Amino acid sequence: MNPRKLIADVAERDFAMRIAGALQDLIEPPPEALTVFEDVRGDGSPSRWRIEAYFDGQRDANALEAELGEVLGEPAPAFVASDVPDLNWVALSQAALPPVRAGRFTVHGSHDRSRVPQGPNSILIEAGEAFGTAHHATTYGCLLALDRIGRQHHFRNILDLGCGSGILAIAALRLWPKAELAGVDIDVQSIAVAKDNARVNGAGRGVRLVAGAGVAEPSIRARAPYDLIIANILAAPLIGLSRDIRRVSPEGGVLILSGVLNREAPSVIAAYLAQGFSLSAHRRHDGWSVLVLLKRKAG
Repeated sequence: MNPRKLIADVAERDFAMRIAGALQDLIEPPPEALTVFEDVRGDGSPSRWRIEAYFDGQRDANALEAELGEVLGEPAPAFVASDVPDLNWVALSQAALPPVRAGRFTVHGSHDRSRVPQGPNSILIEAGEAFGTAHHATTYGCLLALDRIGRQHHFRNILDLGCGSGILAIAALRLWPKAELAGVDIDVQSIAVAKDNARVNGAGRGVRLVAGAGVAEPSIRARAPYDLIIANILAAPLIGLSRDIRRVSPEGGVLILSGVLNREAPSVIAAYLAQGFSLSAHRRHDGWSVLVLLKRKAG
């Protein structure tokens, strides 16, 4: 069975990025590959933003529109389906992804290695089976938050909770090379990808990566407390983990939370305020929120 490509055109970049984020994070199964680019018309008409989602099977366009409308809380654009040739279409879509600059960091694939200055702020991440290439607003926002915090704070013990591709753990190690750093993800395949990315980026010995159930994983719990925790997952799990995260955070500890739609942010903030945290920053990127919180002193 040939893979299927579903295509939608929208007028606004922000809406295109919200659609792309929902496709990657909130729809099951997510697309095998995803691209978003500006489609400039040659006839002088306004440019549009094109979303192309590749599925390894016959994904129904109408069903996808309905699912997107439900999770976004607004009408989804119309998708048009087409079969694609039996080529290495995942690799082709990856090669279309440009480098991403987020603060001091530049994230790129191997196809752009020769065009991107190589140095301590260059991170090589191939689009693949694990979440996290910085093209998504949640990862991009986390990198910006790390960049800002790195200019003001030093950390000794860092946890990347739900580490995905390992990109945020690698970035954190670049900022604080003397810190102890751990990453955990419930998905075994993500940990395999993260370990490979850490090795390629010279961080293989600096980050301990394990598969397990978050802070309940014994080796993760044993390394607590963590003075910086990065959790780029989703709103519902973040709310459910708020008490466990409080237990492994010291007074003055910093949290970076992402994977939260703007409309979900108040509920996430409330959950962490109830656990003794205060909100330090709330920044929005393409419909998604990045929250920075501090653990308050008792009493």
